[in-house]
Amino acid sequence: MTVVAAYLYRNGKRVREVQINETVNCPEDRSEFVWIGICDPTADEMRELQERYDLHPLAVEDAIKADQIPKVDIYGDQLFVIARTAQLDEDRITYGETAIFVGHSHIISVRHGSARAHKQLRDQLEAAPTLLMHGVDYVLHAILDFIVDGYLPLIETIEDGVLTMEQTALDGFLGRGDVTRIFTLRRELIRFQRVLGPMSEVASKLLRFDVPCIDGEAKPYFSDVLDHVRRVQARVDGLREILTSVFELSNLLEQQRTGAITRQLAAWAAILAVPTAIAGVYGMNFENMPELTTRYGYFVVLAVIVTTCIALYVRFKRARWL
Repeated sequence: MTVVAAYLYRNGKRVREVQINETVNCPEDRSEFVWIGICDPTADEMRELQERYDLHPLAVEDAIKADQIPKVDIYGDQLFVIARTAQLDEDRITYGETAIFVGHSHIISVRHGSARAHKQLRDQLEAAPTLLMHGVDYVLHAILDFIVDGYLPLIETIEDGVLTMEQTALDGFLGRGDVTRIFTLRRELIRFQRVLGPMSEVASKLLRFDVPCIDGEAKPYFSDVLDHVRRVQARVDGLREILTSVFELSNLLEQQRTGAITRQLAAWAAILAVPTAIAGVYGMNFENMPELTTRYGYFVVLAVIVTTCIALYVRFKRARWL
């Protein structure tokens, strides 16, 4: 187990480091609490935390598996929250999980597969003791807000790529790789929506329902988390629509270009059909054919061919086929 940080806080200020196997007695007024952050623990190590902080076995099992959807569970006077982290790996979204155990005098965050550590978040909170002194519910809000804020760079990166593809579709043909990328991103965004929906429910439950360890004064902060999740959901919906429109635009432009080329080929074929037909007639080796002995017949036929071809060219040019 990687213990990222484990500290005792009193009145919003860090007091000392604590050990995982240490029993810390905090007063009932919630002026003191322990904040423990760990990463990829083993089953034995989680059972040790379970004994020290009276964690529910089902919650511990979920935290070990790290394959849960975002949710909020209540076990007696303790709260168990699971949130999903997300990061972009080329065109694919990879997910991690953060399980959070919340008691009146402790908060334990268990991270799996998350690339963003909570050190920066902890430093920010320690720099603002007026919020940290309120207790574990403010820390819970900060962790959830930190996770949701991590979604925004992911969405912005995808948006930049989509806008680039849109410009490529306007300037020329989308290649096979571009089309494959469109469908890959669309599939990843659909999967991402399956995470955002439960994350929205988590924030909504913490905001609207009476749950242990959450003060009424802290609920407006979870409203901010809910607003951020919904904002990301709206941008994901917009991205899916843009990806669909880019593909449809590419198809329409390709059909338009194909139609223009087809018209040009048809026009030139019609123009060339005239000399081909006349030459074909006079290329037949019959003895008795009209006009074979005419002195100026060759020049007349050439004049007819040229005049007819020019007339057809002008006609197709006016019709914008050429």
